[in-house]
Amino acid sequence: MSQSRHVAIIGAGAVGVISAIEALREGHHVTLIDPGEPGGEQAASYGNAGWLSSHSVIPPAEPGVWKKVPGYLMDPLGPLAIRWSYLPKALPWLIKYLLSGWTEARVEKTAFALRDLLKDAPLLHRKLAEEAGVPELIERNGVMHVFPSRGNFDEDPGWRVRKRVGVEWLELSADEMRQREPDLHPRYTFGVVVEEAGRCRDPGAYIAALAQHALASGAKLVRAKATGLKLSGNKLVAVLTETGEIACDAAVIAAGARSKRLTASVGDPLPLETERGYHVMIENPETGPRSSMMASDAKMVVNWTDKGLRAAGTVEIAGLEAAPNWMRAEILRNNLFSMFPKLPTDIPASRIKTWFGHRPSMPDGCPCIGYARASRDIVYAFGHGHIGLVGSARTGRLVAQLLSGKPPEIPLAPFAPDRFL
Repeated sequence: MSQSRHVAIIGAGAVGVISAIEALREGHHVTLIDPGEPGGEQAASYGNAGWLSSHSVIPPAEPGVWKKVPGYLMDPLGPLAIRWSYLPKALPWLIKYLLSGWTEARVEKTAFALRDLLKDAPLLHRKLAEEAGVPELIERNGVMHVFPSRGNFDEDPGWRVRKRVGVEWLELSADEMRQREPDLHPRYTFGVVVEEAGRCRDPGAYIAALAQHALASGAKLVRAKATGLKLSGNKLVAVLTETGEIACDAAVIAAGARSKRLTASVGDPLPLETERGYHVMIENPETGPRSSMMASDAKMVVNWTDKGLRAAGTVEIAGLEAAPNWMRAEILRNNLFSMFPKLPTDIPASRIKTWFGHRPSMPDGCPCIGYARASRDIVYAFGHGHIGLVGSARTGRLVAQLLSGKPPEIPLAPFAPDRFL
């Protein structure tokens, strides 16, 4: 086995805690560094829609998206909104974002890379949940996509690409959908079920349980904000935090949307942006879907969690500092009532919870997984965008392989941090 190292993992979200579990498995000593509670409400993993969609291989920008940018700027409540005040800062990222999906061939190249990363994700998560003593939180019973018409499905190039990378699905007529989902609005007349996909019944509780499992297996947790890394030549000697130095000989930057400053501090200015996301959750609703589903027209996922019926999705580009626009959560709520007309409209406000957080996104839809240029003692694992939870299981394994100097289990060239440098 490779030599044991003391690894400091910056960030105790989904990627960080699974990296910790896998690094411990490889025989390393692990210190997790995070100012917040693992699985707490401040974390992107907490607010996740709860989908383990191993077929989420299409980057956010698809061919022709550039034509819609003026609309995104004009509509602060659309599925993708860009705040005018933030546009000058976001522009370089947006240009790379649009170029990444310029042609179907580019989208397909990304899809093949993401397929490698996400394949078998529900199974990997199920094994982790069993190890952590919470097997009931991961279910592997498929997810449904619903469309107003067969034509809406046929026009979406993403499904053509999914087929080419090996994703399979079951198609449902309007009648078959009614049988499965009697409470869904009849305007949806076509559906597909991706049976390989799964869901998490409580993302926050799942990450908290994985963190507890890592601690029980020997990891330490330091409640602090990391501010930089200390190198001697090309050797890492410590992670700098607001409360002092933590000596280590390897580090993993898995700080989500807050990774950018850390990579810049060691000479890697990477184009990481936050795609701000919202969710709305109704506690104890009287009705809703029987399976987890995504509505193509509303661009949102509806998923039962142990805390309630959650609707999540859409994107706002406005940076890390801007205040939330809670009207965006209201749009999700309105869409939810529109999809399920039997939901009572007089549900008391105390049973409707809203949340807002930061997805860490690279412009090409692929995360950064690989070594820093300054030192192979530093591993990057962030930028998963919309696939943070589903992609975290294999990412953690890859991180452990990189820390141990072992060959990674999938090709990492598409995720190499230096592709932007």
